[in-house]
Amino acid sequence: MSQQRVVFCSDISKDILAEVENIQPQYIFILTDKETKKHCFPFLAKVEKIRKASLIEVESGDNSKNVETLVSIWKYLSEHGATRKSLMINLGGGMITDLGGFAASTFKRGMSFINIPTTLLAMIDAAVGGKTGINFNGLKNEIGVINPSKSVLIDTQFLQTLDKNNLLSGYAEMIKHALIFSEEELKNLFQLDFDEIDYQKLNSLVQSSIQIKENIVLQDPNEQGLRKALNFGHTIGHAFESFSYKKNQPALHGYAVAWGMVCELYLSYKYLGFPKEIMMQVVDFVKVNYRGLAVSCKDYDCLYELMLHDKKNTVDKVINFTLLSGIGVLSLNQNIEKEAIFDSLDFYREMMGM
Repeated sequence: MSQQRVVFCSDISKDILAEVENIQPQYIFILTDKETKKHCFPFLAKVEKIRKASLIEVESGDNSKNVETLVSIWKYLSEHGATRKSLMINLGGGMITDLGGFAASTFKRGMSFINIPTTLLAMIDAAVGGKTGINFNGLKNEIGVINPSKSVLIDTQFLQTLDKNNLLSGYAEMIKHALIFSEEELKNLFQLDFDEIDYQKLNSLVQSSIQIKENIVLQDPNEQGLRKALNFGHTIGHAFESFSYKKNQPALHGYAVAWGMVCELYLSYKYLGFPKEIMMQVVDFVKVNYRGLAVSCKDYDCLYELMLHDKKNTVDKVINFTLLSGIGVLSLNQNIEKEAIFDSLDFYREMMGM
């Protein structure tokens, strides 16, 4: 697998032009959504080659990350003369980079693509690492491939277009990166004031967090070992997320991961001796900033069923966790019994005041 280049931009228009000239594509297609087109596309439109590119616009929101939208993108590419020598630029949040990456990876058996993430979540998580895909059959990212973009252009000026909820959604993944890396990283994250954001400080935190993920992906691009560390909080988090859609109360991905981390830190504490003090610091941060998805004991079986469909499971009917015995001390491939998982859901409800 080719290595993905991450570019921290000082001038997005110059950087995108350099990337395009390096690839020399026959045609350029830009995938974006309505909100991103309005707020972020003008930053790129200064470049003539980008202004003249074919624009594919989809509806905003995770509901667009489906087979029907994917087919409509393939159809557009086919009808507008796209070839294997074409370039797809994915401009938007994680939905766009996941969807556009998968469309580009599969059209004519693969055309080049570049990711320009415009949300914090996409910068930290979706755009870096080569995972692409769509939701299917009520499950997150059920269909997809691992195929890195030619490059990822990170421009944190886009973050100033986001509301607090979307910033917090991405920040949850940064908390996860800190937990699997170092106590100092976690301490720095707790110091950011979300009521008066210092964007220069946020920019520095973002770069550090991306580098944590980049280093892990570089060592294990196909998720055979170390990369499973990035799944911390996601086994239960993805179940929360899918459950929220079933209940027509759709949760942002990072919020679901934050709730998942509460449960999985409890499992780490109970079975691997993760420090209680640090667990409670994270739990308090989540409680203050991420509210909570209302669940009752009657919902546990449904959540458990959703966990059984998690892509990381390798044995039928056995749920596979990444847990921690300390900050940066990983325990991969942990199989946890149903009763213990239900205990962690009890802990979540108690901590969130449900």
